Amino acid sequence: MNYQVVSLKEKKVIGVSAVTSNSDPRMTEIIGGLWSQLYQEGVYDSIKNKVNEYAIGLYSDYEGDTYCVTAGNEVSEAENEELSVKVIPAGRYAKFSVHGNMEAVVAQAWEEIWKMDLDRSFTGDFEEYLNADFENADVDIYIALK
Repeated sequence: MNYQVVSLKEKKVIGVSAVTSNSDPRMTEIIGGLWSQLYQEGVYDSIKNKVNEYAIGLYSDYEGDTYCVTAGNEVSEAENEELSVKVIPAGRYAKFSVHGNMEAVVAQAWEEIWKMDLDRSFTGDFEEYLNADFENADVDIYIALK
């Protein structure tokens, strides 16, 4: 799977969060529930100071095999006190670009990423959804590097 190494500035993300792990039998349900909250329960529309319309799925606070998942948006300033505020640290990232059925291409990409020998820092990996077309999604996946 091809990728390019990019340098990113710090990003602030506001959204809804939960803790899970790859071994959690409810992982898919937990992550899906966050996206439902974001879009079907009005969270997306309530987020103030969005930098753009791109949804972000952030994986942070890695501890052993558990991590925090946040579904939200990048913001210029955090004003939604009732929502989770997370920071994507500035640094080097492996950027993977995928296109197709949103769930299928993202799941397949992660399956391949987990098998790769990347020099990961586990400080904050994220997906940036560049459109909302479920069948023809354009998604960039960023993996934090040391």
